[in-house]
Amino acid sequence: MKRVIIFGATGTLGVYTSLRFKELDYNVIAVGRRKSDNGFFADHNIPYYSVDISKKEEFDKLPTEDVECVIHYAGAMPAHMKGYRPHEYIDSIITGTLNVLEYTKKVHGKKIVFTQSISDCFWMVHDATPVPADIWRKFPLNNDHSIYVIAKNAAVDLIEHYYEAFGIKRFILRLPTIYLYHPDPFYHVNGEKREMFYRMFIDKAISGEPIEIWGDASKVKEIVYVKDFVQIVEKCVESPLDGGFYNVGEEECVSLEEQVRGIIDVFGKEGHKSPVIYRSEMQDPSEFVFDISKTKNELGYKPKFNYRKSLTDFKQEMETNPFEKLWGKESDYR
Repeated sequence: MKRVIIFGATGTLGVYTSLRFKELDYNVIAVGRRKSDNGFFADHNIPYYSVDISKKEEFDKLPTEDVECVIHYAGAMPAHMKGYRPHEYIDSIITGTLNVLEYTKKVHGKKIVFTQSISDCFWMVHDATPVPADIWRKFPLNNDHSIYVIAKNAAVDLIEHYYEAFGIKRFILRLPTIYLYHPDPFYHVNGEKREMFYRMFIDKAISGEPIEIWGDASKVKEIVYVKDFVQIVEKCVESPLDGGFYNVGEEECVSLEEQVRGIIDVFGKEGHKSPVIYRSEMQDPSEFVFDISKTKNELGYKPKFNYRKSLTDFKQEMETNPFEKLWGKESDYR
């Protein structure tokens, strides 16, 4: 049985990835910074280890042999950071990734899968022209993501070095926002707590309140559902290739109009649907599209969730909250 170890297993991507690879009959090792997972992973016959990846000595807790692949999602993120503590990006992303790579080398791991920020390509994002997978990586010069992206780019460079020096295959996945249900509807911008826009739309659709569309409603963006993202990770782990950079996206991008109308259709109550108010005088939403041809051609990725299907699945998970034991309830965050 092949063994995969997943760093960042208690996070949004890590949980779905862990359970999917367990379904595929992998020997899954879940690793997170949380001291306790509340017994969640044990319920799925997955061992859980609490490890601070910025501390090399903590890796001594982990298995020392037969690790086929390392999946690395761990590290501080601006969306989860209250206030501004830039040293956490350096410690968890640069030092943490170096420690993960040293561990991978020590246990003779053949491959690492790593998630990269979309912010490395924002300098190319001006309209709906698809951004290719292989680009010159940069970073935003002056916002709350600057040091975060500097750290992520440095981590990618470390991974590339370990590929060239030690033959550890590397699959770098450039991510837009990955959509899924989590009971916490908030994120942080410049260290300040805000409700995510799409969760705000969902709340308004459920209650039948008016929803405003600001700016040009035809602007499009990537809306990637978590289960399609996990499919790409599965393809990376099973690929015989040496890897490289791959964009994570869907078959079709979604306009702001389609986003809002879809949410109203799926979450609204019959006879009490939210009216839509157009505010074209407001600032346009950001627009970006990924070229996923390399992901499809090299990895065999075939998106399974269009926007409406992802909303329906999201609604089901919102109603059942399958990860409540790990993440809690929505009332815990409001």
